[in-house]
Amino acid sequence: MSENVETVQEQSYIAKTSGLKMKDYVGYAMGDTACCLVFGLVTSLLQKFYTDIFGLTPLFIMLMFIGARVWDAVNDPIMGRITDIVKPNKWGRYRPWFLYAAIPLTLSAILMFVNWPGLGEGSVGTMVYATLTYVLFGMCYTMLQIPYGSLASVVTTDEKERTKLSVFRSIGAGVGSVPVILIASFAYKNRVDEFGNNVIGENGKVITDMQYLPVIIGVVILALVSFAMLMLAFKFNKERVVSKPRENRPKGETLSIVKKLFKNRAFLAVSLASMLLLAGQMFTQSFYLYLFDEYFGANWMNIVSQACTYAPMVIFMFFTPKLVRKFGKKELCAVGMALAAGANLLLFALRGIDLGILMYLFLVLCFISGCGMTFMVLQVWAMATDAIDDIEVKTGTRDDGTSYAFFMFFRKLGQVIAAVAVNAALLAMNYKTGKGQIQELSTLKTMYDLATLIPAIMFGIMSLILFVFYPLSKKKVAQLQIDKEAKLKEAAEAGEVEIDSTAEVVAPVEEVPQEETTEETQEEPVVEEKKDEE
Repeated sequence: MSENVETVQEQSYIAKTSGLKMKDYVGYAMGDTACCLVFGLVTSLLQKFYTDIFGLTPLFIMLMFIGARVWDAVNDPIMGRITDIVKPNKWGRYRPWFLYAAIPLTLSAILMFVNWPGLGEGSVGTMVYATLTYVLFGMCYTMLQIPYGSLASVVTTDEKERTKLSVFRSIGAGVGSVPVILIASFAYKNRVDEFGNNVIGENGKVITDMQYLPVIIGVVILALVSFAMLMLAFKFNKERVVSKPRENRPKGETLSIVKKLFKNRAFLAVSLASMLLLAGQMFTQSFYLYLFDEYFGANWMNIVSQACTYAPMVIFMFFTPKLVRKFGKKELCAVGMALAAGANLLLFALRGIDLGILMYLFLVLCFISGCGMTFMVLQVWAMATDAIDDIEVKTGTRDDGTSYAFFMFFRKLGQVIAAVAVNAALLAMNYKTGKGQIQELSTLKTMYDLATLIPAIMFGIMSLILFVFYPLSKKKVAQLQIDKEAKLKEAAEAGEVEIDSTAEVVAPVEEVPQEETTEETQEEPVVEEKKDEE
């Protein structure tokens, strides 16, 4: 029996390019922690910083964000092709970009929040500076994110390990997203009149104003910590499959790859779902700063709402791999997003009740919404890799960098949707920007309605996309794993890829997907893997 197992393992290329240890999962998670420490500044803090400190209007901010995404339509595919065609070095194809992007990303994150003396609040100089630094940050972030996302395909080829890798990446993102909320919660000071008395708004709450000094100190600290995390991520990650450079690439190859991407239902569906996921997350993170500060008059809600959103992730991260094996990624995520949409609809229905009671009901339903979103947040990266595998199996070609570049571009379109939604909402409610403004009660009521209704619509559409359009059900993913093994073997024997023979890979025979497996058989590798990690 032992000899048979060894023979199967020898023949299994998935086994040869898998076998992750705990340090591999943690090392990969560190990459997204580093990214989110600075990206969280954009998703949560930058919008309100622009209106309150730079004095920019919502209309200008919206147009600036849209313009930056238009540039991304050119920038992202270029970066994807660079990672695919540049010759790998001794560290691999994607991993070296941790080093290349670290310093530019750190500096650009800080520059976005520097309020240079003399530019003037809301001036042309401030608008130009904000635009240049925001676009620069976006380019530096792309330089890191596309290779980092593509790395998942070559760290392991095993579907179960990719499920865990996606969970750990999402945990890393959650850890990286929390610190910015601390800045958003404590960077305010009560507004006082000429007699030193607190200024009260039309909703009866004390008005608070964002302060520049705690913001810039916090930004510098987070950017430096991000740099350190990137260095650690570079050290702990390893590429197990390296595609050899292809000579004499055919004319029009890039266009051909793009056509294949947009003809693949799985890729389109997961890209659209991920776009709406990021749009919903960014909208709530940005808009809640206004809601908690001016509608509820309770900035402490920023921290608590964030905890309510991420606490489910901490709870479910231990069970998600088993739940995925039992129900499937598609099935689990679709039901979860329906739950998130329902929670936000209920929040909308509760508008108008006593503010003191609503405050706590809001947080409870934030937790329920977070429970529903958790599965998609934890599995979106694994689903994207499944879609790229599906393209490879159906077309015989694989270009991870280009594929991931377009996936990331869809996510950046999500940023556009969030930016348009936030700033269009502010314009529609006649939000008054700048220091010393007092919002009308009608503005605050509209603010609450939009803060709950817009996420409900986004999450509801996501659920429909996953239920109806995304084709990779539990059964189809299992078959995909079998087809992928054949493709990997073919590529290795043809000399198109290099397998890292130094990787410590001892995968049980059950890890190779079979057409029919019992639930008990599926559980065994997880038990063995945990023992190995311990």
